[in-house]
Amino acid sequence: MKKTGSATLDQAFYREETLQPPAVLSEIAERAGVRFNGTAPWDIQVHDREVYRRILTQGSLGFGEAYMDGLWDCERLDEMFTRLLRADITEEPSLRTRLRLLLQLAREKTLNLQSSKRAFQVGEHHYDIGNDLFEAMLDSSMSYSCGYWQDAEDLEHAQRNKLDMICRKLQLKPGERLLDIGCGWGGLARHAARHYGAKVLGITVSREQQKLAQERCSGLPVTIKLCDYRELTGSFDKIVSVGMFEHVGPKNYGVYFRTVSSILADNGLFLLHTIGTYKLSHTMDPWIDKYIFPNGKLPSAREICACIEDRFLIEDWQNFGLDYDRTLMAWWENFRAAWPELRRRYSNRFYRMWKYYLLSCAGFFRSRQGQLWQIVLSKRARQAVYRPVR
Repeated sequence: MKKTGSATLDQAFYREETLQPPAVLSEIAERAGVRFNGTAPWDIQVHDREVYRRILTQGSLGFGEAYMDGLWDCERLDEMFTRLLRADITEEPSLRTRLRLLLQLAREKTLNLQSSKRAFQVGEHHYDIGNDLFEAMLDSSMSYSCGYWQDAEDLEHAQRNKLDMICRKLQLKPGERLLDIGCGWGGLARHAARHYGAKVLGITVSREQQKLAQERCSGLPVTIKLCDYRELTGSFDKIVSVGMFEHVGPKNYGVYFRTVSSILADNGLFLLHTIGTYKLSHTMDPWIDKYIFPNGKLPSAREICACIEDRFLIEDWQNFGLDYDRTLMAWWENFRAAWPELRRRYSNRFYRMWKYYLLSCAGFFRSRQGQLWQIVLSKRARQAVYRPVR
């Protein structure tokens, strides 16, 4: 065993004969109203004291991996994360974990984690997992982004609201050329072509998305390309990007907005739909980075504004981040209902990973740490007055 002064690591952090946590972890959790082995639905039920060592030495990565390995459970993961995030439980209890975070920050500062060579990694790692999973979890439009729940009765209605609101915010007209950066499975492209008469080019970094999007948009004036945004050329009347900017990264914000500006018509509109953080953060959660969205980075309002200044005018900025909580909970219910069929292909460890992902993200938005922004931008050359749509 490793020594900490004259005491072993086990003796320093917990008692061998019990599942009680070390005092430092109890104090941190209780600040958020969460207890280890408590009776509330959001309390953490520990099955193996290995959980404590992983938290103390690996922080949130160890916490998430311990859950995947079945070392702890929680009846209401979403509520547990809401409480922890509302209390801003971000301080790490061990020097080792702080050093890991410093190394992560240095890595992100020195490397371009979202370079063109890395652009397709997130597609291969996440979006290519399996179309059967996403078809079971999402609505019929296969919209993998926040729905708009005002006056909506269910996920299907909320996503239809969102797609239609985007088209109306873009003032989309028949025959206009629409570019969809990060088109997913083609839900927005199909909606814009079918209901607004647009001619759409959608791009994605996922081969599985491209294949299914082409099938779903068959017979419509829609083209789906496997393409990085840095390869784009041409001219478009309207441009939209939904749930893709989170994969761009601060080192590439400049080239991203320059690219959009260069291909947007002078009188055109650009709508950016992105998750954002309530304050600037230089790192991504290490568990999310490893298991869900490699090389991702959530932008702050400050970062976006710094990069669009002198390039675009802000016509509208809407935040409906709390709607993402409801969207994620709907996805979780769909995933859970479909699991008896999905389990034939996916492991129990995958089930726990996906549950942890969806419900921790629900807590992220419920705590108000996470935001969902729709930002409408234009060039100075545009003369028409913009009337916001809700």
